[in-house]
Amino acid sequence: MGRHRRLLHENDDGVLVEVSCRTVGGLALLRPSRKLCEIIAGVLGRALEVSPLEISALFFASNHYHMLLLVDNQQSLSRFMMHVQSNLAKEAGRLIGWQGKVWSREYDGIVVSREPEAQWARLKYVLAGGVKEGLVNSPLEWPGLHCARALMTGEPIVGYWFNRTREWAARRLGEEFGVYDYATRYEIPLAPLPCCLHLSPEEYCDEVIKLVVEIQDECAAARGGRPVAGVEAILRQDPFQRPTVKPPKRSPRPQFHAACAALASPCGSSASTRLCLASSLAS
Repeated sequence: MGRHRRLLHENDDGVLVEVSCRTVGGLALLRPSRKLCEIIAGVLGRALEVSPLEISALFFASNHYHMLLLVDNQQSLSRFMMHVQSNLAKEAGRLIGWQGKVWSREYDGIVVSREPEAQWARLKYVLAGGVKEGLVNSPLEWPGLHCARALMTGEPIVGYWFNRTREWAARRLGEEFGVYDYATRYEIPLAPLPCCLHLSPEEYCDEVIKLVVEIQDECAAARGGRPVAGVEAILRQDPFQRPTVKPPKRSPRPQFHAACAALASPCGSSASTRLCLASSLAS
């Protein structure tokens, strides 16, 4: 099925968009490591310079990622994602020795309603990454890049952008250089959800902590006592081996994330749907 991407309009200021993408064949080409976490955060930091916007949440699994982005227009979203997709593909391939295609297709960008229930639901979904799949007990245990700790403490995510052009030039001149000699350090602050701008930073952290505890309890109950795979199993994944336990998800993507059923429906012609849409998107 073709991808869904809702185009933003000039009057769509401050729209929350969930972006996601999966690796080709579901391969673990984004297998977590400390180095990859630095690289991903650095790529995001550089992309924020190229096309400024705000990041509210992120989770990078072994074979896909999810981010919640607060954007002002379609151009800024497209420029940001073009930088992220292309540079992360090159850096991830370089790290594991992969020379083929990394992404299965272009990213999906799904607009999230301004309803608080819808925004909290999408944040909960991103925070549950790694836990709902039965890989770790808590999002804090995920060995890859995850927004949980940063949102719970208010601390920024730190990464490095490696200037490969300058490194290449230095090698041609026979110069010796350290790993971070041609790197730029970036700190990525995470913005609160648009529906939570009235909360203080401390209050927002407290709400996220409650959400993480809820996720842990619900996922533990769903497992019914079965143990999680654990960090060691995640780090031992062969990035070139196709998944055999569970094939990549193929369910249709929603065109719009909303708490109101009429808003989420692909048919938006009814009067009730138009009324619900106007109410949700009202400033």
